[in-house]
Amino acid sequence: MYNVGDKIVYPMHGAGIIESIEEKEILGKLCSYYVMKIPIGDLKVMIPTNNVHDIGIRDVVSISDADRVFKALGSGQQEFSPNWNKRYRDNMVKIKSGDIFEVAEVVRSLMQRERDRGLSTGERKMLNSAKQILISELVLAKGLNQHEVEDKIHEYLYG
Repeated sequence: MYNVGDKIVYPMHGAGIIESIEEKEILGKLCSYYVMKIPIGDLKVMIPTNNVHDIGIRDVVSISDADRVFKALGSGQQEFSPNWNKRYRDNMVKIKSGDIFEVAEVVRSLMQRERDRGLSTGERKMLNSAKQILISELVLAKGLNQHEVEDKIHEYLYG
């Protein structure tokens, strides 16, 4: 059970802070929800409290893990599958996992591919989504603002 003020990650949406816990009646049934504010894009998400573990809600990573994520971004070149469909499916599985290291790997590989060969519209959209998810968690973990995190990502990727 999480509390107001806790920093959590909602896979496929990003990280945020629980602003409130509200009860809503849906189809005649009273349900409890976390209202989470995501710092990137000023988005609010309602998460049912009864199945947070099933949907992969977790705490934001520690500062030391956030530092490891930045280092992982700069850890060499990525091999790309020539098959667009396979790359897309593999990257989607990594993003859905909710694991920040997997999301960082997607960001790294798509940014490298964008620089080297360019991206299709679908992969560009995926990159933007993965970056938003990654940045939202690193903002909360490191206590930095969005632009500072983006600058650090570029620094680790491109030197």
